Amino acid sequence: MIEGFSVGHHDARGDGWLTGTTVVLARDGAVAGVDVRGGGPGTRETDLLGPTTMVHGIHAVVLTGGSAFGLAAADGVMRGLAQRGIGFPVSTPDADPPSTVVPIVPAAVIFDLGRGGVTDHRPDVGFGMRALDAAFRADTGPAGTPPVGSVGAGTGAICGGLRGGFGYAERTAGPYRVGVALVLNASGPAVDVRTGRPWADTRGELPAPTADQRAAIAEALSRRPVLPLNTTIATVLTDAPLDRAMATKTAQVAHDGLARAIRPVHRMMDGDTIFCLASGRAEARPDPHGSFDELLTAAADLVEQACLVALLAATGAGSWPAYTDLVPAARRAGR
Repeated sequence: MIEGFSVGHHDARGDGWLTGTTVVLARDGAVAGVDVRGGGPGTRETDLLGPTTMVHGIHAVVLTGGSAFGLAAADGVMRGLAQRGIGFPVSTPDADPPSTVVPIVPAAVIFDLGRGGVTDHRPDVGFGMRALDAAFRADTGPAGTPPVGSVGAGTGAICGGLRGGFGYAERTAGPYRVGVALVLNASGPAVDVRTGRPWADTRGELPAPTADQRAAIAEALSRRPVLPLNTTIATVLTDAPLDRAMATKTAQVAHDGLARAIRPVHRMMDGDTIFCLASGRAEARPDPHGSFDELLTAAADLVEQACLVALLAATGAGSWPAYTDLVPAARRAGR
């Protein structure tokens, strides 16, 4: 896990539930940027992340199910952070107490309403508080990568008729570490129907599906709704000392990874949104003509990889099979 960050999940399944919330916690604050490309986003506090705004750091990002209703989970994260004294300090001399904190918690949602059977079962304040608690408990060491698959905000995710989910990928880019926490919930498929291979398997490392498996994949992809309501959301994490303009640029370039892994992407029924959080723990300042370009390249590559991780780690639910249900050998190859 990138130093300075941790990830926590909370979800519910069964009895009409199939949804969840994921919190990306910046324990000591982080410089942030965002880029929204989808035609139907559900977001909170994204305007606050522009390079010309007042607040220079944020404290957490919420990725959640529940469509616009799910933004309520961010209230729970704010409440939990405020109880711990984490937030933007404000002073109100005539109030009691005279000073307090306002946690800065941007959020983005996916559409998963009714996928467990009951439309009213969606994330709320309690989901946010429990996901935040899980993030505080999470191991932040090198081996402390978060659980992936049908967990957290990825619990109710689907992708072009197959199950989507939560994915995480991380690597070194020059002097920095870069990671991506992503919820794959796209209206477009992440699989090439002609070959049965995920688009993100650019090196052909997964086993080739048989003819019967390709037919099963084509059948699953054909069951997409005529007007699918989806969205893929992600947070790029790095220890680089970025300013807000550089964090915004990183979020922009990271969308290139979505375009490689999902085809088509950024459609009107998607709300594709990518945040970038920079802890500044690394000492060297990025060279815009060298190390920063390496970081940008890594961000796009890791978004693509996180999409593949989410697809391979997902488990089937209801009428939506997982890719590895249809191509079982990919389960073994993806470990």
